[in-house]
Amino acid sequence: MGALKGRDLLSLADLNADEVQELLDLAIQMKTGQIAPECRKVLGLLFYKASTRTRVSFSVAMYQLGGQVIDLNPNVTQVGRGEPLADTARVLDRYVDIMAIRTFDQADLEMFAQYAHIPVINALSDLEHPCQILADLLTIQECFGSLESLTVTYLGDGNNVAHSLMLGCALTGMHLNVATPSDFQPQAAVVAQARALAGDRSEVGLTDDPVAAVKGAHVIYTDVWASMGQEDSAESRIPLFQPYQVNAELMQYAAPGAIVLHCLPAHRGEEITDEVMEGPQSRIWDQAENRMHAQKALLYSLL
Repeated sequence: MGALKGRDLLSLADLNADEVQELLDLAIQMKTGQIAPECRKVLGLLFYKASTRTRVSFSVAMYQLGGQVIDLNPNVTQVGRGEPLADTARVLDRYVDIMAIRTFDQADLEMFAQYAHIPVINALSDLEHPCQILADLLTIQECFGSLESLTVTYLGDGNNVAHSLMLGCALTGMHLNVATPSDFQPQAAVVAQARALAGDRSEVGLTDDPVAAVKGAHVIYTDVWASMGQEDSAESRIPLFQPYQVNAELMQYAAPGAIVLHCLPAHRGEEITDEVMEGPQSRIWDQAENRMHAQKALLYSLL
């Protein structure tokens, strides 16, 4: 993984297909105890949005590597009082070894990476959530043994998770069906980017028909219908998204042995039912655990 040393991960497309696979293989080796590398460095967390899984999994991963974590809460640091991000980046670059940033605007990540020489990781922006998808790919590989030629169906809002999932499936040769209401499709530029990455290895399809999207799929994936910052529109979205709920009836159209994923937190009874979430096809808790293993491999490789 020497090729990743010192690099940023602002988008999943910052990786190529071989690098994604090497990260997944390294994560499995770490998870199973085949290797236990150490990395006595300092990770800085700068999170402008609430977080449970990302914050805790990054912290535990870094501690398990033998490193330390500093939580740079914007509410108690000068960045929260209006210090220019470029100034913050140049200072933190001299204090910590790597940064994970959760923010709204992708441009903030790009600016930080421009002014800091240390690796910068996108821990979620409104555009992408690449670390989530690394964990998802790891979970799918564990379940099926390989990623190539599998079909994934994503149901719901064409949000940051959908964007990174498109890129991840394209890089690993998986077919992806994205089923959303017509006014909530993923950004056209990201769709074009994913299709270019996929080439003739796999397909990235868009539809507003949830049943057609689920037919024959090996992985059924959903997320909340209103992401952080969209709470005001959450109630009005429910009737529009109701046909895209992952429930027992819809799961009947999936391939035998299909699994269910959700990046969490879940609004049970909205985008997914309790029956499915707690059912035998759910791999949601494995998926959540794999955030830590995938991010440990990522941290080690970038450092």
